Amino acid sequence: MSLIRKSNSTSSQIPSQLIGSLSRGLRAAVPTMDRRAFLKRSGIGVGAGIAATQLNMLQKANAADPKTAMLDGKGKIEVKRTVCSHCSVGCSFDATVENGVWVRQDPVFESPINMGGACAKGAALREHGHGDYRLRTPMKLVDGKYQKISWDQALDEISAKMKELRSKYTPDSIFFIGSSKYNNEQAYLLRKFVSFYGTNNTDHQARICHSTTVAGVANTWGYGAMTNSYNDMMNSKAALYIGSNAAEAHPVSMLHLLHAKENGCKVIVVDPRYTRTAAKSDQYVRIRSGTDIPFLFGVLYHIFNNGWEDKKYINDRVFGMDDIRKEVMEKWTPANVEEACGVPEAQVKKVAETMAKSRPGTIVWCMGQTQHTIGNAMVRASCILQLALGNIGVSGGGANIFRGHDNVQGATDVGPNPDSLPGYYGLAAGSWKHYAAVWGVDYDWIKGRYAPDMMEKSGTTVSRWVDAVLEKDDMVDQATAVKGVFFWGHAPNSQTRGLDMKRAMDKLELLVVVDPYPSATAAMAAMPPAAGGAVNKNRGVYLLPTTTQFECVGSVTASNRSIQWREKVIDPLFESVPDHVLMQAFADRLGFGKELSKNFKMMDSKFAGKTWKEPEIESILREINQAVWTIGYTGQTPERLKAHMRMMSVFDPKTLRSRGGKDPVTGYDTAGDYFGLPWPCYGNAALKHPGSPNLYDTSKHVMDGGGNFRANFGVEKDGKSLLAADGSYSKGADIKTGYPEVDHVMLKKLGWWNELTEDEKKAAEGKNWKTDLSGGIIRVTMKNHGCHPFGNAKARAVVWNFPDAIPIHREALYSTRPDMVAKYPTHDDVKTFWRMPTLFKTVQDKNTADKLHEKFPIILTSGRLVEYEGGGEETRSNPWLAELQQENFVEINPSAASRRGIKNWDFVWVKSPTGAKIKVRALVTERVGPDTAFVPFHFSGWWEGKDLLDFYPKGAYPVVRGEAVNTATTYGYDRVTMMQETKTTICEIEKVA
Repeated sequence: MSLIRKSNSTSSQIPSQLIGSLSRGLRAAVPTMDRRAFLKRSGIGVGAGIAATQLNMLQKANAADPKTAMLDGKGKIEVKRTVCSHCSVGCSFDATVENGVWVRQDPVFESPINMGGACAKGAALREHGHGDYRLRTPMKLVDGKYQKISWDQALDEISAKMKELRSKYTPDSIFFIGSSKYNNEQAYLLRKFVSFYGTNNTDHQARICHSTTVAGVANTWGYGAMTNSYNDMMNSKAALYIGSNAAEAHPVSMLHLLHAKENGCKVIVVDPRYTRTAAKSDQYVRIRSGTDIPFLFGVLYHIFNNGWEDKKYINDRVFGMDDIRKEVMEKWTPANVEEACGVPEAQVKKVAETMAKSRPGTIVWCMGQTQHTIGNAMVRASCILQLALGNIGVSGGGANIFRGHDNVQGATDVGPNPDSLPGYYGLAAGSWKHYAAVWGVDYDWIKGRYAPDMMEKSGTTVSRWVDAVLEKDDMVDQATAVKGVFFWGHAPNSQTRGLDMKRAMDKLELLVVVDPYPSATAAMAAMPPAAGGAVNKNRGVYLLPTTTQFECVGSVTASNRSIQWREKVIDPLFESVPDHVLMQAFADRLGFGKELSKNFKMMDSKFAGKTWKEPEIESILREINQAVWTIGYTGQTPERLKAHMRMMSVFDPKTLRSRGGKDPVTGYDTAGDYFGLPWPCYGNAALKHPGSPNLYDTSKHVMDGGGNFRANFGVEKDGKSLLAADGSYSKGADIKTGYPEVDHVMLKKLGWWNELTEDEKKAAEGKNWKTDLSGGIIRVTMKNHGCHPFGNAKARAVVWNFPDAIPIHREALYSTRPDMVAKYPTHDDVKTFWRMPTLFKTVQDKNTADKLHEKFPIILTSGRLVEYEGGGEETRSNPWLAELQQENFVEINPSAASRRGIKNWDFVWVKSPTGAKIKVRALVTERVGPDTAFVPFHFSGWWEGKDLLDFYPKGAYPVVRGEAVNTATTYGYDRVTMMQETKTTICEIEKVA
């Protein structure tokens, strides 16, 4: 449902050529249709998003009538099961395809995840496959205009430039921005590709959405992921949403929350903005943006003060809670909490009492908590609250961390991360040797691909690629600054500091965009530089059309860690080529194609009128199954995943457990499995581990999806044990106390070694459970003895390897509160951090000295709309969604608007301390307080008031264009992960003269 509807024409109105295509699509169903009728039929008039009737209107537009088709023997009707390519909920859809044309879609009612539900974006999936505004052919920027070129020319020229940069500088001179839109297999393949190219300079969207979550959560209890599931929220008695607007960002997840509400669940929403999720809450708490820690520790103050904490749980399963208690009780008194975050004591105490007396309770957070310079600490504060209440490892509890893109979880797990190999194996020699064995290549060969001393050094992050280009060569921790960038399925407008990004694009020698849609990169690269700027004369800019996920097969991991298999719905359209096929094509030209695909079945496939070498997706997944023991991506074989998709109806929507049923195609019995085999699904397929619905749950046997906290941080700290207390263990475990992770030595000491087969002994000798390719250590430990291979430890409330061992509130670099800056200053600057200097105190001190809070007195934050997703290029190119929200806007409080002479729907300038300004509509509303403004982040295609239509390739541009909020956002990065600061910056708003 849209926030705003537009009825009068404006500069961003749907162009005449689109009206033509719309009318052609509707003509078969409706002879004539005016705007009112269109709104009514599409569901917009009743605020229902896209109605099923609209989809039915489309379904016969370009396909033969099914009755005729079947009678004449020439027709072919198929139903393909796919998964929505937008948010991370994992909604399934059945796509009806007639004669190769996708003509209808239906949400899958037997899916335990979406149960027949769909949001506006999901209901419009068909248009993403058959979209008119896709990039159709390879293109090259020539004299400021994009020109069509052949695939051979594009691949040859780009490969030649890559070789030139590699030879002239080093492999680190190119940065590869991967995608959270890849399927798991493509994400994995890109990390393998860049490893063989010889660089760790690769990253993807997770860096700027949940990297602080992964770091914070993994360092607290072991795995950096959502602990429970959307479905399990039906068992919650309380749900605390903090920095999450699920009603718009993850609409179908609200099905499960509303079911919980029917059972008495108390819903609390904490947010600077009154959101649509807040409208469903029992308690709404407005905090000052960026003050999550004062609020959460304020809640803990009342929990400790009233003795509401779970003392036994803390004693048995938590390390360092006494240090937290001391910090909270001394520093976060009700007065200090109210001063910092603006929430009165009575309201904070009410939240604490609700959470304490309504257990189990869950906590939900998203980018409202992660995208801060102290995002890692905010995440850990949420974890600590749940540990104090004993809510982790229980059904109805947990940390339900809703991810953004459809496969951002999977891409993080097995994809292009700059600081790890797939499965969070680090960059140490042991990890590389593990993968060398999996890949069947020599370790020294891989090492030789890297510049000296760079193989084990974390690469650049996507949040800082701009600085990796703009910094002087001697200021970056590699041979030279970055000279070339691949945008391989990534939107630049989702990143901060737009003005600097444009300067960086102009400076590059090579810029390659690989995407079904041209993305804002295309227009930004083509537009003239700012006054005084210049474009590198040697720069080459290329656009390569890849397929959508509906034009290939593969697996995708939802936020709850369930993995689903997508069938191919349609053949690749236009001259688009699947991502994994392009990776192989580049590898062949760069000289390591045989090594890349050594373990894969290869196929000769036709795309864009020519034959390409295509690695079989199933083969790539089998290699993942053979490699990623750390997080249990080993049991989800293609056969098991495909069976789950066919047998959805046997899985319980509350528990995700199969009630039993054999797949008619393979005969595989799903009995006991959890839907999608949520990782960790340990061992090989023969072990038949069912997956893990709720992490760290000691009430279940480890072979039933149970577990405990991971022993990943040693066995002792400062003389205190880090292992679980005696008597704290998973159900049925032979070891009834804490123990470290299992390796070949421990297996021998326990007397379990001879339970391995002779072949397993050979493979396991000298290895631990993460590097034993036979899986024997895992099999014996779990199946024979009911123990967890990663040990049994306490969660860490104190993370001593982070800059702030105990979460500390630190004011944003750009703050409207100099008094709070003085009291809660930021970190000191860091000389070298992820390959480059990173400023903290220098920036904050200068901002305070310059009194920027007087010139820019409004806190600027950003977030999602239900109609659009991510950078928005794909969804804003969908005419059905484009109709719903046609212009970008800023929410401004009535009192702030009145003082500035701003009326509702005026054009206004949102001005930034960077010197940037964006032109948007004013939405005057009390959703935001007088000190805060909100701008959605899905827009691009305007630049400081000017429409960039002329700079897109002809025919390949978003229907709706608007200003990107990140043109105006400021400098600031998380001290641990390089997460960008987008939720707490500052601005001034002025009416356009």
